[in-house]
Amino acid sequence: MERVFSGIQPTGALHIGNWLGALRNWIALSERHECVYSIVDLHALTPSPPPSAEEMRRRVREVAVTLLACGLDTSRCTLFVQSEVPEHAELAWVLGCQAAMGDLQRMTQFKEKSEQAREIVGLGIFAYPVLQAADILLYKATRVPVGEDQVQHLELAREIARRFNRIYGATFPEPEPILSPTPRVFGLDGVRKMSKSLGNEIGLLEPAESVKARLAGAMTDPARKRRTDPGDPAKCNVFTWHGYFTPAAEREECAKGCRTAAIGCLDCKEVLRTHLEKVLAPMRERAAALLAEPAAVERALRAGAEKARAIARATMEEVRHRIGVR
Repeated sequence: MERVFSGIQPTGALHIGNWLGALRNWIALSERHECVYSIVDLHALTPSPPPSAEEMRRRVREVAVTLLACGLDTSRCTLFVQSEVPEHAELAWVLGCQAAMGDLQRMTQFKEKSEQAREIVGLGIFAYPVLQAADILLYKATRVPVGEDQVQHLELAREIARRFNRIYGATFPEPEPILSPTPRVFGLDGVRKMSKSLGNEIGLLEPAESVKARLAGAMTDPARKRRTDPGDPAKCNVFTWHGYFTPAAEREECAKGCRTAAIGCLDCKEVLRTHLEKVLAPMRERAAALLAEPAAVERALRAGAEKARAIARATMEEVRHRIGVR
């Protein structure tokens, strides 16, 4: 059975873009692979300024609850918080000694995040892909689910693994990508990728009334300026969302109604909301139960960290032996 690794940053409430692009795939992968999933809180320290200690703890708890509420089954996968396994940071240093400055400078996300930094451009932003490589290689993962924007980082992890193996002997597999089945989900504005920081998201645990209100304001076909104007579903971001949540027959009815102006955009959005609620309502219910029993969440994360540490310790013992340190 192949081992899969993936991580998610605790940077804010998870949204339907996260669900479509990553989380539902995590659940499917855990049915047929040995999966190791991490809430990568060390990565979340890279923004300038970083979150406060209390904010970081809150975000980690929120992400853990959401992952479990989404249906991630910890009897079928390993779920843990990155900082609970110190070997991540240790291996990042070892691998960083084999990472080329030029490769890191060419990372697209380094350029983007450097521009977003409000105080300083920290080493963490620059070395982020090295820690990411350590996350993957520490568990000798052979497959990594990634979106299009992370393919460059995974290729760097493969290059670092090759370099280490060439110098010290065969130690790490070169992980192969599992591309997301939903490459890019645009937000409520219809023009940018869904993101909490952009405020164009629908949260997975957002109350039903809030979802309805936010969906009502979502961008549709810009050519439909009046209720009586015919539209083009191919140019409507809301109709794209129908493809994820609405059964084919109803989807076709909406498309036909849009083209003929038989239905308005609000009617189309209401159909989408009905089917979206079938996905979100059970998540809210499970999240409420988990929040009522926080000890259960802590037990799941603690058990996951123990399993992850066992793998990580074995890898680092081998790495230390190969590089000649105790």
